[in-house]
Amino acid sequence: MKLTDHSLRQLDEEYLAALDKEALRGLSLRLLADLKEARERLNQTPENSSRPPSSREPWKRGGAKEPSDECEAEPFGDPDAQGAAPSEESEDPASRSKQEPDGREASGQGKESRRRAGKQPGSPGFGRQQRLMADEQVDHWPDVCAGCGCSLGPESSGSAYTGFQVIDVDWNDRDRPGLPVRVTDHRYYESVCACGHRTRAVAGEGSAGPTFDRVQLKEWRLVGPGLASLIVSLNMRFRLSRARIQEFLHDMLGIELSVGTIQATSEEAGAALGPVEEKLVEELLESELIHADETSWPEQQQSCSLWLWVWVSSHVTLYYIAGRGKELVESMLGGYQGWLMSDGWQAYRHYLRRVRCWAHLQRKAKGLIDCMDPGGRQFGKTVDDTLTTLMEAVYAAREGPPEDLTLRYAEELEALRKRCEQYRDHAHQKTKALAVELLNDWGAIIQVLRIPSLPLTNNLAERALRHWVISRLISQGTRTETGSRVFAITASVIDTCRQRRASPWPYIRDVIAARRAGHEAPRLPQPAGV
Repeated sequence: MKLTDHSLRQLDEEYLAALDKEALRGLSLRLLADLKEARERLNQTPENSSRPPSSREPWKRGGAKEPSDECEAEPFGDPDAQGAAPSEESEDPASRSKQEPDGREASGQGKESRRRAGKQPGSPGFGRQQRLMADEQVDHWPDVCAGCGCSLGPESSGSAYTGFQVIDVDWNDRDRPGLPVRVTDHRYYESVCACGHRTRAVAGEGSAGPTFDRVQLKEWRLVGPGLASLIVSLNMRFRLSRARIQEFLHDMLGIELSVGTIQATSEEAGAALGPVEEKLVEELLESELIHADETSWPEQQQSCSLWLWVWVSSHVTLYYIAGRGKELVESMLGGYQGWLMSDGWQAYRHYLRRVRCWAHLQRKAKGLIDCMDPGGRQFGKTVDDTLTTLMEAVYAAREGPPEDLTLRYAEELEALRKRCEQYRDHAHQKTKALAVELLNDWGAIIQVLRIPSLPLTNNLAERALRHWVISRLISQGTRTETGSRVFAITASVIDTCRQRRASPWPYIRDVIAARRAGHEAPRLPQPAGV
């Protein structure tokens, strides 16, 4: 909205008549924009927006509402404002004769107002109990009059009408080692323009996007950007639970935060980093080689199995949590012209410019060497010996001029292929599986012999997943789709910054600060030499 409720209350015929033509035109355009936005909101339904079905009018819901097992959170605010004092008209006649536990009558006058259900006026609230002394005060004044559009400033007459306190942490300062806590009071002022309109400065606010429709990005936050980045690091890099983060902040820094605030901060960080993911995808698809791998990932709200996918190039690491079908591969690699290094999972096989990881094949061959089936042992030794010989040739070829090794080792390759044909219907299941895998992926397997500069293994992607596999074992995955998106986006930014030899935490802090103010996310740290 262009105009706040405070500004609208001041608009009347007398004020409009006093404006000149240009000021009136500017105000009309702002009012028109607000009218259209309000009409669009009014026309929102569960069919054309993200509003829940329960927002329909009762006569349009098609049936009685099912009782819910969830309890609604009690609104914060002044306890006295949550209900009026009971009146004599609402008294319960039966209460006149009731006795209190000490034997006295319920009312000294013989009358007593009936006690309202729920929280009573004057009872303690659930607000913050910790009171902190501010280290500094920051004043915010409006820049432009919301009525006539004239410039305003601190020199304009006015007074503070609201404010809030921010707790932040200053870190990564080599001149001041440690984690100094800084408390800032933000004061927002109301200025009076020469035209008589009173304009209020408001805290900045950004858009979290449709994926994070329940997350708010705005400057009116208790947790500052630096403290938010610290919470992300404790959760993602040091694998602490929300409760352990709460304990660390309380015991080490003297900061009291609820588990809900810590959870909301993590979600806000993921929402703030959302646009950065789009940049990572663009840079990933511009690379010459991508390493891809996946591992299982539990999500409590999903009945089907999900997988944590990783896509790694020389300067980008990107994670997704999705199903294990080829839909993600097709959507990711649409239009990609480079090479793809992967394992033998069939979801990758439709991509033509693919390279197979030889380490997977060698491990399976060594497993057959130790099996109980004589034919399997013989086949495993043949595969292992052939791959070892070819790997040594690839390493040697990288030191000299480019060479197509498939011509030099044509006999060895033909012998291995014939052996695979021989064992493709073998009774031993693991022997049969390896023979079929080699035949199905033959072109991708020998690709590195044609171009020795291509990698032989997919270790780059497997190493990227290792830290998050440990995190999965500790946390048992995520609970919701939003939690999975936050995890994947944040992990992508952390590992990409690490690839570029930059600390991710100052960058995450700067992104949160910029997105709260409604600005675009800062540019990612660039690789050395770029």
